[in-house]
Amino acid sequence: PVLRVTRRGPEALHFVPAALEPGAEVLLSLDWERRFDHMQQHSGQHLITAIAEQMFGFKTTSWELGRQRSLIELDTPSVTAEQVEALERSVNEKIRDRVPVTVRELEADDPEIETVRSRGLPDDHVGPVRIVDIEGIDSNMCCGTHVSNLSDLQVIKLLGTEKGKKNKTNLVFLAGNRVLKSIEQSHSTEKALTSLLKNGPGEHVEAVRRLQSSVKLLQKNNLNLLRDIAVLIARDFKSKPAPRQLFVLHRKEGDSEFMNIIANEIGTEETLLFLTVGDEKEAGLFLLAGPVEAVENLGPRVAELLGGKGAGKRGRFQGKASKMSRRGEVQALLEEFISHRSP
Repeated sequence: PVLRVTRRGPEALHFVPAALEPGAEVLLSLDWERRFDHMQQHSGQHLITAIAEQMFGFKTTSWELGRQRSLIELDTPSVTAEQVEALERSVNEKIRDRVPVTVRELEADDPEIETVRSRGLPDDHVGPVRIVDIEGIDSNMCCGTHVSNLSDLQVIKLLGTEKGKKNKTNLVFLAGNRVLKSIEQSHSTEKALTSLLKNGPGEHVEAVRRLQSSVKLLQKNNLNLLRDIAVLIARDFKSKPAPRQLFVLHRKEGDSEFMNIIANEIGTEETLLFLTVGDEKEAGLFLLAGPVEAVENLGPRVAELLGGKGAGKRGRFQGKASKMSRRGEVQALLEEFISHRSP
């Protein structure tokens, strides 16, 4: 594998995992699928850049070849949906026109270089200057790999814009086989949603909205029930004829508010409370509440036993735990502490 390639003057440096003997012959195997994908995206970028400048005066300041989608940074604070649509229509017309793409080399002092779109030559440049021409559309100084005809791009899809750096706009695009892969992925997602939602693709959005509304209502009802349960648990504890010095409770369904309601209802001036919610053997939340001095002493030790982190103030120490299976060890620690505490 070639880890990366960089340029130093006139040479291309290839970085490989192990040293090669000087003068040894090597067989280079090209990943053509990856190379052709890069050619489609790069030539697509040249075409989009040229047409965007011709149609709207938007200059390209940089671009990024991503693994799944690519970005062109345009020197404009905004691009309208109508401009994106017109730009997409125009670049695809050029693809259907089967415009040739050619590569030529000029000497560094050739005056024609001044007419070519460029961000300038590197300081250590040596030898001829490489120009990529899209016939009648664009001439650009470039050292990248490109298709030989715009028809090789197949199609370009502009996915819209994103906010870029200050006063810049990022234009997101796919070219060639990436468009086909995107359609295939979208179709698979559409089929899966049709099966899950039991309706046609045109009704998916409305079906999801209804589900979201139902989930919000259920979550609200569940939260209210948990609050009621927390109050009842606390009242049941307080109704016992002989108050206990330690109260331990675990509930799989619950959250921090659930635990704090119990602590508020019971009161923590005399009673030490160890409350946990979440998975019984894996991760969850914990709350240690009680007399301030006891909590300050025991809180960090409880967090350590549970494999978690927490913080506390005014008689409460709470946080996240990764080892809820060690709740029994925490309870034993608290019982030992209470047994040695003076009345």
